[in-house]
Amino acid sequence: QLQLVESGGGLVQPGGSLRLSCTASGFTLDDYAIGWFRQAPGKEREGVSCRSSRDGSTYYADSVKGRFTISRDNAKNTVYLQMDSLKPEDTAVYYCGAVRMFKLCVLLKYDYWGQGTQVTVSS
Repeated sequence: QLQLVESGGGLVQPGGSLRLSCTASGFTLDDYAIGWFRQAPGKEREGVSCRSSRDGSTYYADSVKGRFTISRDNAKNTVYLQMDSLKPEDTAVYYCGAVRMFKLCVLLKYDYWGQGTQVTVSS
C-alpha cells in the first residue's frame, strides 16, 4: 500500500509564504524520486520542483527558481516544498509524485500520486 498525502495549502496574500508537505506511507521516501507539480485553472500540468533519489539532487522550474525550496525530513518520511514570495500565478492545485528510479528527476515518469492541495494566492 503505497500512498502519498499532500498538506499545507491554503489562501495567502501575494508576497506571502506557504510550506507544502508530502508524506509517504508504505515505502521509504528516500528510495524514490519526488516531484512537485501544479495544475492551474485553464493551464496544463506544470512541473515545479523535484528531488532525485540517492544523491538528493534538486531541480526547479524557471518560474519558481529562487522562491521555492524542496527539502526532506527523514524522520517524518516527508518532503516539503517551501514557497516564498508567492505570486497570483502560483495559484494551482499542487501534487506530489514518486517513482523508484535513480535518474535526473525531471526525466522521470511518476507512478504514485497524492490527492493534491489547493494553493490560492490572491489579494
